[in-house]
Amino acid sequence: MNFVHRYLGESRAVSDADATRLGFVPDTLREPTYFAGTVARHLPFREAISALHHVVVSDLRFKPKDRTAYFAWLQAHEQELLAEALAEKDSLRAEIEALRAEHRDIAARSDAVMRPFYDARKRYFDYLYRENFDAWIVLDPVITVHPDEVFFEAFSLDESSYGRLSCDHDTFARIGDMACGTTNIDYSHALYDEFQKIRSYRDTELAIDPTGFAVQTSGEAAYREDKIELPDSWMGGFLQVSSAMAQPAHVVDLHPVDMHAILTRLAARRERHGPRALRFLLEPGRPVSVLIEPWNERLTFRRSIYRGGEAAEIRLWGRRRLAILARTLPLARSVRLHLLGTGLPSFAVVDFGGLRFTLGLSGWTANDWSRAGQFDLLAPRGEVEADTAARVFAALRRHHAAGTGQLAAETGLDRSTVEAALGGYVQAGRAMFDLDKRVYRLRELTREPLAPGALRFASEQEAKADRFLAAGLVTLGPVEQAGDRRRLSGTVLDDGRSLTPAVELDSDDRMVGGTCQCGFYTHSRLTRGPCAHMLAVRRFFHAQVEGKPARWQA
Repeated sequence: MNFVHRYLGESRAVSDADATRLGFVPDTLREPTYFAGTVARHLPFREAISALHHVVVSDLRFKPKDRTAYFAWLQAHEQELLAEALAEKDSLRAEIEALRAEHRDIAARSDAVMRPFYDARKRYFDYLYRENFDAWIVLDPVITVHPDEVFFEAFSLDESSYGRLSCDHDTFARIGDMACGTTNIDYSHALYDEFQKIRSYRDTELAIDPTGFAVQTSGEAAYREDKIELPDSWMGGFLQVSSAMAQPAHVVDLHPVDMHAILTRLAARRERHGPRALRFLLEPGRPVSVLIEPWNERLTFRRSIYRGGEAAEIRLWGRRRLAILARTLPLARSVRLHLLGTGLPSFAVVDFGGLRFTLGLSGWTANDWSRAGQFDLLAPRGEVEADTAARVFAALRRHHAAGTGQLAAETGLDRSTVEAALGGYVQAGRAMFDLDKRVYRLRELTREPLAPGALRFASEQEAKADRFLAAGLVTLGPVEQAGDRRRLSGTVLDDGRSLTPAVELDSDDRMVGGTCQCGFYTHSRLTRGPCAHMLAVRRFFHAQVEGKPARWQA
């Protein structure tokens, strides 16, 4: 995907004895979105926006040692080493020596020609890795202005961490002109140094500059235009984050001191071997316990009581990414963890009171958000007529943020239809689920809506499920009802092999469990989403039993 952003100047921060002024420059190619306000809670804002910066520059991917020089030496001495191995061949010594001399001469001339290139290339990459993080940022952060809050969103360089800073309007002492909407902002690395200058005794003014939209064509030379080749994984990551946020999760409320204890223990020791996980031991009404592997060190937090309805044991990998929260904890009022399950994503919401920082982690560091799991496939699936979906979206646009109950009452539609429509707009990049306030929000990721099916079949499993249905290879077995959950079973013929997948749905039609005999499920369970056979049985059930079409059409 190719995106073009045009900025009038660059984001800037100016500090003097009286005030710190943070000016973010929006993308002038998008609908006018602007905001101006004076921050009332200086220190929490400084720590939270600094944590967002740490997300943007975070990259925990394995970086192998640069062995370019070694391989160049090895290549240069290959013939010499071979000659030494055959040195006992007296008859070949003279010829080998002549060839070695000729090779040394060629290698010397080649090195003289190529050495400036090799040196320049090494200096360039060293500069990018060590000094200029901005050169590696895929896309500028996204900022959204709503009637109740302003929030920033960004991904890490390795795309395994998601950060969101949301500021209620109560966070600001004074609010000037504003226009609701979503835009990309020019976000430079130098701003981080200016964030550190925010103090409680000086005013801090935050502005998404509206003047960028008032400049006439004659001033076009002042624009800075960025053309970015955006990988599908970045866009898919945003869509998967919203889908994962809407999934049922084990909610754990931790005292900030308890979260700090976890980070302190992780920083004190470096593991040399696996497993490298945090094992959360949760029992209703009991203090939360965390087992730190591989040392099996157990921490029990008397201040943090688990209020969930059922016991659980959940392992969280990629735990070093939690260090991003370190700066936020001294001023935090609470930390709430949303744990989807072992090997599944997790979210940490740090609440400062009116100001919240959310850190979303994929199942483990090596998997970015778009590959961690197809969580949109776990959400309710169904087709909604275009006019009906448009009514839901129009109601959401009027409020900018609303719950499904409110939208159902306003549109006169049943709640399942509203949820299916919203799920489609989430996957089209036009809406998101707010984990903090449990509402859907209008958030247009792109200037123009994504083309229908632009990101469809990002998972091969979804494409295979459609092929099974089209070929008539799916039959439905018994449907069992247990409380508010339904268990579906069926048979899918795959390459001559008969498989019997089972699917468990909750009262909101979300997939909360399932089993299958295929290799995809055996290898990853549900950590990467359901397999094609589960999807096929689920869609067949909706189409044949409930009379719903097999999928939602964007």
